[in-house]
Parts: sequence; structure tokens; C-alpha cells
Amino acid sequence: MTAIELEDLHVSYRGRRGSVVAVDKLSLTVPTGGVFGFLGANGAGKTTAIRATVGLLRTFTGRVQVLGADVPRHLPRVMDRVGALVEQPSFFPDFTGRRNLLLLGRARGIGAAQVDAAIEQVGLTSRADSRFATYSLGMKQRLGIAAAILKDPELIVLDEPANGLDPPGILEVRTLLRRLGAQGRTVFVSSHLLSEVEHTCDRVAIIAHGRCISSGRVEDLLAGGLARHRIRLPDPPRQNDVARSALGRAGFNAAFDPEGDLVVDVDAKRSHEVTRALAESNVFVSEISPITRSLEDVFLELTRADNAERRR
Repeated sequence: MTAIELEDLHVSYRGRRGSVVAVDKLSLTVPTGGVFGFLGANGAGKTTAIRATVGLLRTFTGRVQVLGADVPRHLPRVMDRVGALVEQPSFFPDFTGRRNLLLLGRARGIGAAQVDAAIEQVGLTSRADSRFATYSLGMKQRLGIAAAILKDPELIVLDEPANGLDPPGILEVRTLLRRLGAQGRTVFVSSHLLSEVEHTCDRVAIIAHGRCISSGRVEDLLAGGLARHRIRLPDPPRQNDVARSALGRAGFNAAFDPEGDLVVDVDAKRSHEVTRALAESNVFVSEISPITRSLEDVFLELTRADNAERRR
């Protein structure tokens, strides 16, 4: 069973200039266990898709399933197994963190022991009896996550939990999410912070213009597609132009980086063809090494390709 299944999810609303598409036939599968990143720029449709997933949006077409239950019709069957934090957490500013959670728990039949367990999980025990108004932004986000895990859920859905945080706050949330994912839960987290997704998530889906343009394990996305390789030659001033011309004739895009090294874009499965093309022109490399890609590189590559396709 999957944690979340979206099939052709489509959401539109009326704007001043007519119908606006927020989510465009989005299909996505989130397996159980670990931390799954839902990555996209602001306005890509992440929050709208999440609102449809957790039952906060009723007007959509397509199929949405959470823990095997159709949404919204059968969502009540699994709601006790789902915790969610959508947009900014809202609490009474003059109440302590613990009192806020006790009030929330009372409405759900959750007692003090579970509240204290959630507070401990997010690392707020020492500040549980301080007023919410005195909390840092990172602490407020962690209290929001505590509210989401009060029910000890199997699936935790978090919308931009690190948004607006300073580096220490981001690190706090990153550590917490990885700990929750390591417990066997499924943590589904949306973000536009690419570096955080890369450091936090096991799997990721990239969304642009309301559509999923790529998904998979983070390491697979980083390894796939065109990879950049740095080439060093034994006699650079004399051989650089010859090498660049040879690679161009072989169909490779090559250019010089600021350090004067030759950089070539090549599919990982074709990297051996680079050295062969150079050898055929009597250019022999002293070193060829891959330049590690970041998730930001992958994201920009995919979104540029998607934008180019949309303009055709």
C-alpha cells in the first residue's frame, strides 16, 4: 500500500482574467516509509495539492488516495493515522506550548502523556511551559510539528516547515524530519528550499506549473541525465582548442571554466566516448573527473526543459 496516490489531480479557480489552473493533472506516488520531498518554486501548486490530499479542498477532479482511502469520501476512516501541518501553525500566543497542545489534544481525546511525548519528540521539553509568543520561529514550527504528531500518525504531511527559518532553525527541523522518517513513518514535506530537500529527503518529486516533471530517489536524480566532467590536459595552452574542437565534432558541448579547465556535458553512460574522441585527435587527458551535481542543478535543468517545452 502506498502512503499517497494522486492520479490526474486537477484544480482550477476563477481569476480576474478567467479560469486559472493551480494543479494540472498531477500524478504522483508516495511510498510508505522515509522522508518524501515535494519540491517546486513558489506558486508551483504544492500547497493546493496538499490541501486536496488532506481534505481541505473539495473542488477538484482526478483521484486522491491517502493510506488506501479515497479522498474526500473515505478520508475519515484514516484520519487518526494522518497528521498534517498546512501553511503556518496557529496557536494562542499567551498560552504556553504545552497548554496549546493540551487544548488541541482534548478536542481529539488525547491526554497529557501523549502531549508530553510529542513535545519531547520535537525537542521542546525545556520550553514547554513558556508562552508561545516568546518562541523563536523555529520553535513555533517545531510546536506545529508536535501538533501534527499528537496522534502518533503513520503519515505526516508538512507544508514548507522550514520556510522563513534561520540556519539554526532549518537544522533543527531537518534533524527532526529525518528522525521521524527513521522511525518508520512516512513524512511528506513540501519545500522550495532545494538544498534542504537534498539533505533531508530519501525521495523527491519535482513539480512545475502544477505538474510532476520528475520523481525518484534523490541519488538517482543526481546521477541521471547530463553530468559535467572536468578535463585536464598535460599541455593545456597548446591542446585546449584542439580538444574543444574534437569534442564539438563528436557532438559534445564543451567550454572552459574560470580556472581554465575544459568542462564537457555528457550523459553518464557515454563518458567513455569523450576520451575516445580526444584520443582520435591525438589529445590524451591527464585527468577526467565528474563534477558533482546538486539537486538545484537538477531542478534548474528540468524546469528549463519544461519551460522550453511549454513555449513550443
